[in-house]
Amino acid sequence: MSTKTTRFRGLDFAVAWDESEQRHVYLEDADLVVTGNEIVHVGPNFAGSADAEIDGAGFMAIPGFVNVHSHPFSEPANKGLTEEVGSDKLGQSSLYEYLPVFGLDPEDAGPSTQVALSELLKSGVTTITDLSVSRPGWLDDLAASGIRAVVAPMMRQGYWFTKNGHTVEYAWDEKAGAKAFETAMQTIDSAMQHPSGRLSGMICPSQIDTCREGYFKEALQEARKRGVPLQTHACQAVVEFHEILRRYGKTPIEWLDAIGVLGPDLIIGHGIFLSDHPQIHYPHGRDFEILRDSGAAVAHCPTVFARRGMALNTIGRYMNAGITVGIGTDTFPHNMVDEIRLACYVARVLTGNYKMGTTRHAFEAATVGGAKILRRPDLGRLAPGCKADFSLVDMGHPYMQPAHEPVRSLIYSASERAIRHVYVDGAQVVRDGKVLTVDVEAATAGLVEGQRKRLKTVKQRDWAGRSADELAPPVYGTRERLPQSRPVT
Repeated sequence: MSTKTTRFRGLDFAVAWDESEQRHVYLEDADLVVTGNEIVHVGPNFAGSADAEIDGAGFMAIPGFVNVHSHPFSEPANKGLTEEVGSDKLGQSSLYEYLPVFGLDPEDAGPSTQVALSELLKSGVTTITDLSVSRPGWLDDLAASGIRAVVAPMMRQGYWFTKNGHTVEYAWDEKAGAKAFETAMQTIDSAMQHPSGRLSGMICPSQIDTCREGYFKEALQEARKRGVPLQTHACQAVVEFHEILRRYGKTPIEWLDAIGVLGPDLIIGHGIFLSDHPQIHYPHGRDFEILRDSGAAVAHCPTVFARRGMALNTIGRYMNAGITVGIGTDTFPHNMVDEIRLACYVARVLTGNYKMGTTRHAFEAATVGGAKILRRPDLGRLAPGCKADFSLVDMGHPYMQPAHEPVRSLIYSASERAIRHVYVDGAQVVRDGKVLTVDVEAATAGLVEGQRKRLKTVKQRDWAGRSADELAPPVYGTRERLPQSRPVT
C-alpha cells in the first residue's frame, strides 16, 4: 500500500464528522488530506507536507455512501420489465410470479454485476453489500472494480412458486440447502482473505420463509464465529407476513425473536411489514417495540417497494426510536442519491408529515448508519483515521446552484450528475464522471445479450405460459405503420 500523501486544498465544503456531536458538519474552505488509504486531516490550513496537491476549489467532499443491500447479479437485467408489475392477488409483490421468470441465467451475472457496480460508483457508493448467489469470478469482479465490498452469498433450503397467480407454495430441499451453506461459508472465507484488502463477508440466509429455524441458528453461529453480521429478507411482503403467521402462529418479527436470531447481529432486509404497518391489519402484535428493543438493524430500500405502492413506515420513525437504519439500492438503477431522496419523499407522503423523512435521516442512514451496520466505524464519515472513501461534488454544476445548502442541492436537484470524482481506499475510481475500473460498454453489451437470451424462454417458466410482453406489457404498442392520414395541402 502506497504511503503517498495527497492534499485536496481549499475545498468549498467538506461534510466532515464531528465526533463530539456524533453528526456530520460543514467545514468551509477545508483541506482533505489522505495518506495511503487513510484520511489524516479534514479542516482548514493543513500545516504538514504533501507529495501531491489537488486544487479543491469548486468542490464539496462528501463521505462515500455505504450500500447495505443490493442484488447486482440480476437486477440490472430487469430494466424495462419490473417497473410496473406486481401480482394483484399476492399483495402486489413481484417476488413470486415475476422475479423467478425474468431472473438472469448464472453465466450472465458477471456483466450484470459490472454494470451495477459502475452505476453505484458514479452515484458515490464506495461500499457495497452484495447479496448474490455464489459463482465463479464473483470476487474477482468486485475486486477489479475498486469498490469496497461485503460479500453476502445467499443460501436457502427452499424456494417459492405459484401455479395459479394467487397461491404461493414452497418446495424444500434440505440437501441443496446444506450444500449452499457450505459454498457460502467458503466464499465468505475467501473474501475475508482476499489480497485486495477491500472484501469482507456477511452471512445471508436468503429469506425468512425459505429457511427453517435450525438453518438460521447455524447461520448465526457461523456469523459470530467469524465476527460478521447476519442479514435476511424479512417483513418484505404481505404474503410472507401471513405465511409465517400460518406456520408458527407468530409474526416474522416475533418468530425471529422467539428462535433467538433477532438481535444486534441481525440486519433485516426491508423490515416493512410489521404488525402495525398500514397494509397489515394485525393489532395483536408489538413488532415495532420488539424490533426497537432487540438491537437489530434494518436495510431500507425505497425504490423497489415504491414501484408497487409500498413503503417503510417510516425511516424517521425507526431512526427516532433508535433503530439503526441503512440504505440499500436493491434494484436498478443502482443510484444511491436517488434512494436517499426517495426515502425522504415516501416517508413524508405516507405519514403526511414532512418531519418523518428528513435529509439528515436519510443521509446519515446512507453513511454512518450503513457503517454501523457493517461494524465499520472507519467508513461513512470524513475524519482522521477513517478510510479514504469519498466523493467530490462539482459545486459549479448548474443543478447545484444556488448552493445555499449544498447537501440538499445534491440530493434534491443535482443527484449523481454533480458527482465528478470518487475515491475508494485512497484510489480514484471515477474521474470526471467516468468509471475508470469497469469497461462499461462491454459490460452493458453482455447485459443486453443476457436479458435477450432469458426473455426467449420466459414462457417455459411462467405458470400460465405467458410471454415477457404479456407479463410486462410495453408502455406503447408497436405498429408497422400508421393509418393513412389525410394529405396535407
